Amino acid sequence: MANAYKCVNNEMIQLTDAEQAELDVVKNAYDADANKAIDLRDKRKTLLAETDWMANSDVTMSDEWKIYRQALRDLPSKDGFPDVDFPTKPS
Repeated sequence: MANAYKCVNNEMIQLTDAEQAELDVVKNAYDADANKAIDLRDKRKTLLAETDWMANSDVTMSDEWKIYRQALRDLPSKDGFPDVDFPTKPS
């Protein structure tokens, strides 16, 4: 990857190799978290879709399933996201 630049005293200066290496580490960690978040959201979407039929007006959803579905929807707002555990599906 070509070296990036930084602005010092209104002058664009190319990053040193060490600065570029540090930037690459941060960028790769960010990309890994972003991809993990995308994968988690995809899995969550699938799990919610599997239970959507329970939300039909002619079906009575138990409180356990309501709590499970809400926990799935709340995953992205949990501390530590995307490193979070999925809720346990009711039996």
